[in-house]
Amino acid sequence: MKKLINAVDDVVKEQLEGMAVAHPDMLKINFEPKYVYRADAPIAGKVALISGGGSGHEPMHGGFVGMGMLAGACPGEVFTSPTPDQMYECAKAVDGGAGVLFLVKNYTGDVLNFETAAELAYADGIKVQNILIDDDVAVKDSLYTAGRRGVGTTVLCEKIVGAAAEAGYDLDQCSDLARKVNMYGRSMGMALTSCTVPAAGKPTFELGEDEMEIGIGIHGEPGQKRMAMTSVDEITTLMTNEILDDGPYSRTVREWDNESGTWVEKDIVDQPFQAGDEVIVFVNSMGGTPVSELYAVYRKVAEICADRGVKIVRNLIGPYITSLEMQGCSITLLKADEEILKFWDAPVNTPGLRWGV
Repeated sequence: MKKLINAVDDVVKEQLEGMAVAHPDMLKINFEPKYVYRADAPIAGKVALISGGGSGHEPMHGGFVGMGMLAGACPGEVFTSPTPDQMYECAKAVDGGAGVLFLVKNYTGDVLNFETAAELAYADGIKVQNILIDDDVAVKDSLYTAGRRGVGTTVLCEKIVGAAAEAGYDLDQCSDLARKVNMYGRSMGMALTSCTVPAAGKPTFELGEDEMEIGIGIHGEPGQKRMAMTSVDEITTLMTNEILDDGPYSRTVREWDNESGTWVEKDIVDQPFQAGDEVIVFVNSMGGTPVSELYAVYRKVAEICADRGVKIVRNLIGPYITSLEMQGCSITLLKADEEILKFWDAPVNTPGLRWGV
């Protein structure tokens, strides 16, 4: 294992220390328990967005703390869910009286811990809501989830809903928008290589020199299939068609009801993409893939979308939700309407994403 680290036990702590000294104008770090929060938090009257998950996916989530995105982020150890006390203490630190929206990737540990944190925050008089992100079309159930995994749409949701909160949306409006973004987004990823978690000291899985894994998860979970290495056009075509051809996806989610102080179940159905749709396309590096190769992927995505009557109106290309040093990429398509585009275009100023300022 070759990594720029000192002691394995200090990896996350020292990386957070680096963020704190690099971006003191944007964010602050609390270390016991660990969470990242806006330097100007709490902001009175503004809904506070919080997300989190295992470290190793940077810049998500800590790199998206700042104006126009998250009020706080809770980093677990590498590929390990953060704990409820991190989420709860972060919520108390950033709540400005308008409530806290937890954006939760659909991984079992994240879901359970964010639900516990929501109950604790509500008991303290903080209005809360949990919205689940479950956009991965590759597999319905995995080693880490019941249902689809939460992946690339998370980044887009944090940007769009973060801008809405900045513009004055209340908690219900932010929750409705987050739910819509999740329902409009679909993703799929692939890997050319594995990655090495520092605590393990060896690759998460093995891939031969002529093999690739299609439908991989961001923690190295197995995908749909392992197959022989092929061209970027064939890889991109396979994944993009899988996204565009994905049919209606039905499931039941749990969301918090602030009136009754209980969890309620809601039935949600995602509708497939259709000719005439406008979309935001996000081509993401898993950490070890150069941006130049991502542009080759994007070129083919654009060609396929044009052939199928789907119009790309915005794009994001680069390493924004990574899996340590894994070589590979993911593709996310998000159906865009006037509200989504308005908040996508709004100014943002975070370590990991910045425009319009």
